[in-house]
Amino acid sequence: MSKVYLTGAGPGDMELLTVKALRVVQEADVIIYDRLANPDILEKAKNGCEFVYVGKEDGRHIMPQDEINETIYQNSLKHENVVRLKGGDPFVFGRGGEEADYLYERGVKFEVIPGITSAISVPAYAGIPVTHRGVAVSFRVVTAHESPNKKESQIPWENYKTDDTIIFLMGLHNLPKISKKLMEIGKPKEYPCAVISKGTTKDQKVVVGTLEDIVEKAVDMPTPALIIVGKVVQLRNQLQWFEGNS
Repeated sequence: MSKVYLTGAGPGDMELLTVKALRVVQEADVIIYDRLANPDILEKAKNGCEFVYVGKEDGRHIMPQDEINETIYQNSLKHENVVRLKGGDPFVFGRGGEEADYLYERGVKFEVIPGITSAISVPAYAGIPVTHRGVAVSFRVVTAHESPNKKESQIPWENYKTDDTIIFLMGLHNLPKISKKLMEIGKPKEYPCAVISKGTTKDQKVVVGTLEDIVEKAVDMPTPALIIVGKVVQLRNQLQWFEGNS
């Protein structure tokens, strides 16, 4: 009987792939993978393993999500071990829940293999802990991947007034809106924030600023990028360890 492994590939650093994820990749008959999964992982697959790319970029989708769901299902009819390889963690804005539900409705056996989410690991590689005693006791993770043409945002901005740390995933194109909205709800213009591009990889780049100037400072940052807002950003001065050592 076939089984689908909804597998987190981690944030980018190959060594952050879990032992369990590596095992199922090595046993896979087919790997259906995203753009954000480190391509070096595919080299660990056995001879004869098939590869299906279903990556997404802003405004450019190889295939829509409903077709990805069906692609996973159809491969489960042909192969015993199907690995759906997703950047980060499958259930942290990875649409893994939708894919699992699609398989459940069709009677396909599946297993979820969590991955190290970029929401925590990428700031860590930039020397920014998402919590720190005396600075931040909580954090919020937000998907900022909203169309700029939307008339109304689905993000409940008013709820963020008292958050210690806010991490925005997939929202670099919305950075002007993010900084503006946070200042509108009462965050001071000098409130610290950072943008981290290609985190945990040798191409990692970090810019640090304030809500007032971060848009200008991050204008040339490539995607994928993460935005982190909060006083913990100031800890980067003493905790930065990765850049220059990678």
